[in-house]
Amino acid sequence: MEYRYDTQLLIEGHDLDEDEIHDQIMSRFKGDCLLVVGDDDLIKLHYHTNEPWLVLEYCASLGEIFDIVVEDMDRQARGLKG
Repeated sequence: MEYRYDTQLLIEGHDLDEDEIHDQIMSRFKGDCLLVVGDDDLIKLHYHTNEPWLVLEYCASLGEIFDIVVEDMDRQARGLKG
């Protein structure tokens, strides 16, 4: 698999723009299967990437991040706990 980590989180903030967040992530971080949905106060993000820590750092710059899940899809594919 090209991208190893399934990264999911919520961002709580003010004046959040899902289109801007989507565009920033696509242009700054390699990955696929990006979903950015929500409103100007709360965004749910899902992304497959090899560098989830960089995505988390960017999202933390936008507001408070929580419900963070980073799963290793390679381990899961091998039948191991992800």
